[in-house]
Amino acid sequence: MPAEIIKKRFTVDEYHRMAEAGILRPQDRVELIDGDVIQMSPAGHRHRVRVLRAATLFGRAFGDRALVSCQSDLKLNEWTEPQPDISILQPRADFYAARDWTPEDVIFVLEISDTSLRYDRHVKVPLFAAAGVREVWIEDARNDVLYIYREVRNGAYAVSLQHHRSDVVSASGFPDIQFSVDDLLGDPISG
Repeated sequence: MPAEIIKKRFTVDEYHRMAEAGILRPQDRVELIDGDVIQMSPAGHRHRVRVLRAATLFGRAFGDRALVSCQSDLKLNEWTEPQPDISILQPRADFYAARDWTPEDVIFVLEISDTSLRYDRHVKVPLFAAAGVREVWIEDARNDVLYIYREVRNGAYAVSLQHHRSDVVSASGFPDIQFSVDDLLGDPISG
């Protein structure tokens, strides 16, 4: 008779305790997804450049109207705490010193997908929607496409958009601020 295998799901609190105990180290590129500790792809040069470019563009454009956080944890529920490449947050005078930000504080998140597009679109996007994150942008670094998901209805995004070079986009939270997809994606050769 085959043995039944029981999988241990970790809570966000247990995940944090593993980090405090040194089981997970700061240099380990991991995130907690539905109770599983997931090893993220190494951040290559093109990925780092795109994160830096987007963070700079967003910081300049939003000014004091939003806070830009790079590669910081975002607790979605008891079992899930991804690390979006960029989170655009509601401004707070204390910069969230008194408490961590929650999905309700997030205006939108941006993920840069070099090798993780399928995972980001089919695993993380539904988790963001279920938690009520208002909007998700995903840069497909291999195909120079910007996907935008917005309007959460019944735990899923009702609107899914695809933008290409020469398009202009804006976040639903900032319809007055436009970004060129070319500026976000950068040089097609070097990323």
